[in-house]
Amino acid sequence: MTFEIDVNGRTRSVAIERVAASPNRYRVTVDGVHQLVDAVRIDEGVLSLILPEIGASHQVAISNGLSPGEQTVTLPEGTFTVTVNGRRTHRTADAKGAAGEQRILAPMPGKVLRVLARVGDEVTLRQPLVVVEAMKMENELASPKTGRVKEVAVSEGQSVEAGRLLAIVE
Repeated sequence: MTFEIDVNGRTRSVAIERVAASPNRYRVTVDGVHQLVDAVRIDEGVLSLILPEIGASHQVAISNGLSPGEQTVTLPEGTFTVTVNGRRTHRTADAKGAAGEQRILAPMPGKVLRVLARVGDEVTLRQPLVVVEAMKMENELASPKTGRVKEVAVSEGQSVEAGRLLAIVE
């Protein structure tokens, strides 16, 4: 699955896909540059990342940021503010949000922690619909528009792959 991440004001294109040979190995592509990464949770909000191709390892702490949708990422090199799909959330839109039927997809492999909407529910722009845990981080996926929930395609506790349909808002 490919998405955008704003890191301290700079937008990056990131794709993450699980490598079948190992449950903790991912192929991560940042702005077209590929890297294999072994990711293991070592504590609440703390990951150990190993880059086997270059023999490097990093401990990364991740916590909620000051604004909704922001995460604070702490590495030995410093602390960074990160917003997933930041360009989309900062884009100016009318009060109703995106036009037409909108599909909410899992940004990366994970587990559905909470389903916050049901079919037929009226929802508002940026209202949380589904919470997915990925790499031990909770990702709250919100409605991209004001509308009605047409479909909820997952249930709590279900594992999902990157790009999996979670819900549709019309």
